[in-house]
Amino acid sequence: MTSSRFGVSGKLPDFPWDHLTPYAEKARAHPDGIVDLSVGTPVDATPEVVQTALRAAANSPGYPLTIGLEATRQACIDWLSRQFGVTDLGLAGVLPVIGSKELIASLPGHLGIGAGDLVVQPALAYPTYEVGAVLAGARVLATDSLTSLGPQTPAIVWVNSPSNPTGRVLPAKHLKKVVDWCRERGALLISDECYLEFVWDAAPDEGPLSVLHPEVNGGSLEGILAVHSLSKRSNLAGYRCAFVAGDPRVVGELLAVRKNLGLQMPGPQQLAMIAALNDDEHVADQRARYAARRLQLKAAFEAAGFRIDHSEASLYLWATRDEACLETVAWLADRGILVAPGSFYGAAGAQHVRVALTATDERVAAAVGRL
Repeated sequence: MTSSRFGVSGKLPDFPWDHLTPYAEKARAHPDGIVDLSVGTPVDATPEVVQTALRAAANSPGYPLTIGLEATRQACIDWLSRQFGVTDLGLAGVLPVIGSKELIASLPGHLGIGAGDLVVQPALAYPTYEVGAVLAGARVLATDSLTSLGPQTPAIVWVNSPSNPTGRVLPAKHLKKVVDWCRERGALLISDECYLEFVWDAAPDEGPLSVLHPEVNGGSLEGILAVHSLSKRSNLAGYRCAFVAGDPRVVGELLAVRKNLGLQMPGPQQLAMIAALNDDEHVADQRARYAARRLQLKAAFEAAGFRIDHSEASLYLWATRDEACLETVAWLADRGILVAPGSFYGAAGAQHVRVALTATDERVAAAVGRL
């Protein structure tokens, strides 16, 4: 019999999607099948330029280095500079990782965060921020108001702009205040920026900007990290390609720990990642697909009596009928449409549902017809 001292799952929050099973079964019973808008997993093809690069790199007999290829890290730097105006980022400040979720879940533990430490996350947040903190033994506080912390000094502060689940964009002035607040207190600021290329309604002077942009950080990367994923922008969720960039000292600490753990992005994926980051055309094409799906779904949900809050960016609509979110989930499941309850992302989401844009054109059209 296994000793209970080896168990850690009991300390973690319930895996939220397990609770969707009965609603998914109901939606699948629809005569025309389910329209699954619950999980933001890409459904469109991986770009051919990326597939070609992966095939060309298939002969890869040796171990990759944890630090990654110099060419991979340089592609990350070039992309951040070209697309987001990031300057002063060198090779020592970039580390390829095996998917951003793995990084987010493991990062507090890898940086020595533990009992007695505080990790702050947004009031509505991707669940893995909490998972990473709990695994490390730290306390978690979900808030959008850092001033409410009083004398408490967090070890890590997470921001997520554009937001999952709400699609909210934090203006550059707000991000700068967060950077300054964290530096004054010695807290590490980590920005999850995986939806930065999918902005729909935000005004040009409202962002979004990366925390790595000099307008936000004052020209210094001290005490800040940004996490980027290729899963959404390049339909590479199955490749597990992501990277973290920022303060070289913190990146170096992550590298030292990950070396000892043997955490290495496979060589073929690194070369595919270079191809993806160097090609902007496929991202523009994918953005246009999501923009069209968003317009159709937004109009259909609004016509069905929903209000869409925030949702100016990301791959989701944050929708509500001002009722308990599970009532909304059930109502939609009766029509063969599956969405994620807002409560998955925090108590503040109790009356919202998250509607993903990641469905085929045919399934989006089916959802519009049913609504």
